[in-house]
Amino acid sequence: MVSIAGAVFMTLFTITLTVMLIRILGQAARGSVASADVIALIGFSALNFLPIILTLTGFISVLLVVTRSYQDSEMVVWFASGLSLSNWLRPVLGFAVPIVVLTGLLSFIATPWSYRQSAEYRERFQKREDLAKVAPGTFQESASSNRVFFVEGMAEGAGKVKNIFINTAHNEQASIVVSKTGEIDADEKGDRYLVLEKGQRYDGTPGQSDFRIMGFEKYTVFMASKANILLGDPSSRALPSSVLIKDQSRLNMGELLWRLSTPFMCLFLMLLAIPLGFVNPRAGRSVNLIIALLLYVTYSNMVSVFQASVAQGKSTFSMAWWPMHLIVAAITAVLFLWRLGVNSRYHPLVIWSSFRHNRILRSEKPE
Repeated sequence: MVSIAGAVFMTLFTITLTVMLIRILGQAARGSVASADVIALIGFSALNFLPIILTLTGFISVLLVVTRSYQDSEMVVWFASGLSLSNWLRPVLGFAVPIVVLTGLLSFIATPWSYRQSAEYRERFQKREDLAKVAPGTFQESASSNRVFFVEGMAEGAGKVKNIFINTAHNEQASIVVSKTGEIDADEKGDRYLVLEKGQRYDGTPGQSDFRIMGFEKYTVFMASKANILLGDPSSRALPSSVLIKDQSRLNMGELLWRLSTPFMCLFLMLLAIPLGFVNPRAGRSVNLIIALLLYVTYSNMVSVFQASVAQGKSTFSMAWWPMHLIVAAITAVLFLWRLGVNSRYHPLVIWSSFRHNRILRSEKPE
């Protein structure tokens, strides 16, 4: 079971990592994030998805092991030895408990931290001076959306660039500045400036009477005011669990419901996989996998529905966190009873027959 879980985890993790890599590399190419932060952001994104990956890993692993036991006729030997399907509970729980504990720790501690770190990385990049965000050889729009930068390359020395092009739009007039070299400077207030050297400035529209061409030895361009304090991600998903418990707002309670539901989902899905793994040895097992996938999607979406109802104030946390888990636990119990077999004393037909037999004996007992 552990070896299958390793293979399933690596497959799911690789797919997730590939999707994250494509998305974040696209953001870096557009200039939304720093190229140097790509590896860190991929790590934070992967950490956010780990609870879901672990839940699916445990569910699919148990399902595949039980299904393979039916297909290889190992369950026939299992039942012939006097064991029932309920004897699978102990090994599955031994396999499930570490995963459930890890999922809970990730959900309550690691995932909120990764959301905060990811938001701080992005915010730190957005609050850098406009020129610092420019990748050599690409056009970059400023944060105020009224200026476009182009830098051919970096010059020797910190904060120095060469062959700069700046197009600024102001009052429907365009102003273009080109320079051979430039350097970022700051005044005593912390405001950022770009000092250009040996360049030209073009104002107005070519061919019009107001068009001007000016050469300069030094030209100063205001870049940004002193950076504000990093705020990070203010949403509930980035807040520590202790803060969610103290500040019991609707959004915080909805987020707390999701974090609490994650380990429950992990546990109940692995238990559900035991009776769900039944398959006819002469038939394929694709049907079981499709049903399992539909059950997981339904389970996860219903938990999200309850989370949204709490966040919108339509339901309270105390009334919304348990119904879906209770329903899944009941379905698991019913499937267990159905799959135990008529030779088991816990099968519904055996319980009913025993009940009828006792009634007959009591009715026939002489007074």
